[in-house]
Amino acid sequence: MTDFSAQKWAWAGAIALIVAMGIGRFVYTPILPAMAQALSLGHAMAGWIASANFAGYLAGAALASLVKKQLRAAVIAGLFASALTTAAMGAVSSPLAFIVLRTAGGVASAIVLVCGSSLVLEGLQEKGRDGLSALYFAGVGMGIALSAATIWALEGADWRMLWYASGALSLAGSVAVALLLPQGTGRRPTQTAQTARAQNSRAMTPLLAAYGLFGFGYVITATFLVVQVRGFHLGAGIEPTVWLIVGLSAVPSVAAWTWIGARMGLLRAYALASAIEAVGVAASVLWPTLTGALISAFLLGATFVGLTALGLRAARDHAADPPRMIAWMTMSFGVGQIVGPTVAGQLAAHTGNFTLATLIAAATLLLAAALTGFQRSCKSRSTPTARDGA
Repeated sequence: MTDFSAQKWAWAGAIALIVAMGIGRFVYTPILPAMAQALSLGHAMAGWIASANFAGYLAGAALASLVKKQLRAAVIAGLFASALTTAAMGAVSSPLAFIVLRTAGGVASAIVLVCGSSLVLEGLQEKGRDGLSALYFAGVGMGIALSAATIWALEGADWRMLWYASGALSLAGSVAVALLLPQGTGRRPTQTAQTARAQNSRAMTPLLAAYGLFGFGYVITATFLVVQVRGFHLGAGIEPTVWLIVGLSAVPSVAAWTWIGARMGLLRAYALASAIEAVGVAASVLWPTLTGALISAFLLGATFVGLTALGLRAARDHAADPPRMIAWMTMSFGVGQIVGPTVAGQLAAHTGNFTLATLIAAATLLLAAALTGFQRSCKSRSTPTARDGA
């Protein structure tokens, strides 16, 4: 029998991630080439604007860690703030205004992710439908695909219109979540569950470090891949196509990595995904052709949301205090994201390309794989079943 209440939880969470992450955080990537050309933004400034969003993300994660009650209200507020700051990007033109708006948008996206993950994952667990967490995390890929399709449909439009359209989509999604998202019960783990989690918490230390390395390792390609593709001079229509592939490959990836994690352990699965992503990141500069870009886009999409899901799943299942650990991991991730675009932008301004920065990013992903691959791997607390995937 289909449990529509559990699916309501999952779909509300997925739409929240479409708005706050897929659009609010990542739509900057496909809009950046048109925006940079119209405003003569250099690589360094583009990197600073990207890093501002990630600095806000770090601050938002810290703020979200203090939210103990009213998680639903925090999620809804974060969604509407994300939608408004996204639309407002089209109404300004100065780098300082862009930095302020992207910082505020980063705060909003982190609040939605941290509070939403605690609320939705706990709600799904109460329903006995942990497997639907794959649908929840797939919202990131859906949002990336939706933003790519939007930019594609508006090909040739002024960069301001691209921001306005993205903001309108985000506002519609925010209203949908406000109507769909149930109120959480606030149920806390039992003392037995807390003891069992504490026994596994030693594995969280290397994962915490690996999660920060992942933030640095993925973000350079995730921010500048479309800019690199523009350098191939294959036509503007190719750029959103590459970004669309990132989103489409991300949608089923969470289910795939959840399945792999349930069988080989969450940490070993995390290590494998990190190594595969390193290959995809390196391909964008070692194979500087359309084929290389498509391979890079596919491998990036196929791993980066899966890595997020594996990391947060391990924190929820095995940390002594899951909400606090999710917040700490999000902050670690945020530090990596802040450093990545700034370093890449500065190196590109000096070298004329993103090769050195991208290869450094690939190396950090391999280090993340080493940190987690040799740990005693945590098994997922619940193995997906046919009922979970319904």
